[in-house]
Amino acid sequence: MAIAFPLVLVPQLGLIRTGLFFGLLNAGVALWALWLFRAELRALAAHVLACVAVVGVLASAFAGADAITRWAEDRFYGEAIVFAESSAYQRVVVTAGHGHVKLFLNGNLQFHSRDEHRYHEALVHPAMAAHGAPKRVLVLGGGDGMAVREVLKYPSVEAVTLVELDPQMTRLFSTSPMLTALNGNALNSPKVRIVNEDAFGWLEKNPGHFDVIVVDFPDPTNFSIGKLYTTTFYQRVDDHLAAGGYAVVQTTSPLIARGSYWTVATTIEATGLTATPYHAHVPSFGEWGFILASRRPWRQPEALPEGLRFLDLAGLPALFHFPPDMARVPAEPNQLSNQRLVHLFEQEWGKVQQ
Repeated sequence: MAIAFPLVLVPQLGLIRTGLFFGLLNAGVALWALWLFRAELRALAAHVLACVAVVGVLASAFAGADAITRWAEDRFYGEAIVFAESSAYQRVVVTAGHGHVKLFLNGNLQFHSRDEHRYHEALVHPAMAAHGAPKRVLVLGGGDGMAVREVLKYPSVEAVTLVELDPQMTRLFSTSPMLTALNGNALNSPKVRIVNEDAFGWLEKNPGHFDVIVVDFPDPTNFSIGKLYTTTFYQRVDDHLAAGGYAVVQTTSPLIARGSYWTVATTIEATGLTATPYHAHVPSFGEWGFILASRRPWRQPEALPEGLRFLDLAGLPALFHFPPDMARVPAEPNQLSNQRLVHLFEQEWGKVQQ
C-alpha cells in the first residue's frame, strides 16, 4: 500500500480522494470488527450507527472531492484559478489576476508573468550568447516553454529538443492561448521537438551532442528530483555536450540556500567540468542562482539578442559577482548514493519557514 500511494492512488484519485479512500478503508475495518465482536459489545446499535454515519460522511466527501479541492485552492492561491488538474506526476495550477499569470506545481510557484523574463533571460542568454552561434540546443525540464522562447531568439538555432517528463505541461503550454501568448508559441515552432520522458533515462539512452544544454528542473525537494543534481547526472550532461559547448543549471537561491547552491557547484566540478556561478534578482523568488558548466572557461559575450527586458552587456558582469553573504562555502559533491543535497536543501529552506 505504501508503494501504491504515490504510484497508483494519488495519480488516479488525487490527493484528497486518496486520503478519503484510506478513511473509508479504516471505517470498513471498524464495521468488520463490530461484526466479529457483536456478541460481546454493549450498545452495539449505537456503534453501528456511528460507523455508518462516518462512512456516509466520507463517501459524500469522496463524491464531492473536486468541489472540496476547488474550495481549498481558491483560498490557498488567493486568485482566480483558470486551470487546475492533477497529472500522473504533479498538481498543475494556473492562476490569473491583476493582469498577471502564475504557474504553481504542487503548490510551489514556478513563475509569475510579471518577472519571469528576468529568470529566463538569466537562465538562457549567458550560455547561448557566449557560445556565439549555437545550432543544436537541449532543454531539460522547462515544459512551460519559456526557456525555449529565449533559445529561439538566436537565428543560428536549427533544432531544439525539449525533454519534459509531464506531457500535461507541454500540452497545456502549447494549446492554451493565454499561455502560448506568454511563451511566444515556442512549443509549436517547427524547430522544436518535444520528448515526454524522464531526463535522467533519456540522456542514458539517446546519443548526440548539443552546443548548449539548459537544465531547468524544480529545486531538489525530494530524492526523485535530487537525482538530477548528482555527479551521475552531470556526467551524462557532459557526455552530450559538444566540444566548446555550455550547459547551464538553475540552482536555487545562493542567499537562502547557500550551502545547497555551492553543493551543486562542487558536484559539477567533481565531474571535471568548470563551474561558473552567477545569480540574478527575480522579485517573485528573491536572489536566484545559476551555474554554467563547460570544458572551457566562460567568456563575456560580445552581443545579446535585441529586445531583452532584463539583461544587457553592461550589466552582465554584475551577475557573476557574489557579495560576502552569498560567497562560496565548503561543500561536498552530491552523489546518487547519498543524495545529501536533498537533506541540506530541506534544512535550509525549512529555516525560512519557521
